[in-house]
Amino acid sequence: MPKGYWIAQLTVKDPERYPDYMAAASAAIKAHGGNYLIRGGTHERPERPGHDRNVVIEFESYAQAQACYHSPAYQEAVKLRQAYAESDIVIVEGA
Repeated sequence: MPKGYWIAQLTVKDPERYPDYMAAASAAIKAHGGNYLIRGGTHERPERPGHDRNVVIEFESYAQAQACYHSPAYQEAVKLRQAYAESDIVIVEGA
């Protein structure tokens, strides 16, 4: 079964409160077996401007990645992310 991934790009607007989102999100992600592969780090955007922060999270399956995103715990974290950052997230099935 192919793995599932979250690919997120973010620009943090409130760096003092963003850790509140990170804590809430990490708890929900851990509860669904998610594993951070990329969390920030140096990057290059050679073709167009974009967000400042990149995150990739691996799940055992696409269904697990979807279940985590739609879980009540992560939906509470979404409210924090939307308050403290601009972001784009896509859920992708692995090859």
